Amino acid sequence: MAQTSSLVEALKRELKARAITYAQVARAIAMSEASVKRMFSQESFTLKRFDEICQFAKVEISDLARAAETKQREISQLTLEQEREIVGNRKLFLTAVCALNHFTFEQILETYDLTEAELVRLLARLDKLKFIELAPGNRLRLLVSRTFAWLPDGPIQQFFKSQAQHEFFRSRFDREGELMLFVNSMLSKGSAATLIERLKQVANECSALHNDDVRLPLDKRFGHSLLVAIRPWNMQAFRELERGPAPVAGVQVRRNVLKK
Repeated sequence: MAQTSSLVEALKRELKARAITYAQVARAIAMSEASVKRMFSQESFTLKRFDEICQFAKVEISDLARAAETKQREISQLTLEQEREIVGNRKLFLTAVCALNHFTFEQILETYDLTEAELVRLLARLDKLKFIELAPGNRLRLLVSRTFAWLPDGPIQQFFKSQAQHEFFRSRFDREGELMLFVNSMLSKGSAATLIERLKQVANECSALHNDDVRLPLDKRFGHSLLVAIRPWNMQAFRELERGPAPVAGVQVRRNVLKK
């Protein structure tokens, strides 16, 4: 049953990648759109129907099986050692980010000052790390899931904090495609938890749009970075002005006095 689900999901991804709607599938196989939707949601295909849809979409079942197998091997995070290796080699780091952004082998060569032999070596290393699969013809198959994220406070995030965040914030955030909001609030734990879930949804939507735009030409896609952060916090400058605990009767409390 798990294999059937994997094949159906692989077929749905292929239909989406080819911009084929359920309505088009319904017309092609002489069924109602509602029946096609129900067939996909319930995964209640006959082999004949499944084959008809594959023929209409011009996709081989063997290709779906390989895609499903690759999907099952996807990872959502690297190990600490893998992140250290990637961030420790600037060109390897660049190649990994290009792979995440669905650059082709040719697009990486056209964009960055790397030789073909050098790029093959870098991609081979990412292949060994199970980050990508380097297929014949130097085709790249990303092996990370849509929910992939760098390790919390891991080597990649530490790199951003120490070197990249100042560059990132060196902007007025008032141009097209830019936005920065900074909101102070007093929230209960329940409200904070609700807000965190919504922020996660925004991050997931960003990943979904990223995948939707993969098939656009490279000159129609632009690098964007989304930073989402929330935590209980008050500025140190304000904390220094907070009152200490009220003195207990009969107990002398020594307080630090701010010098004028």
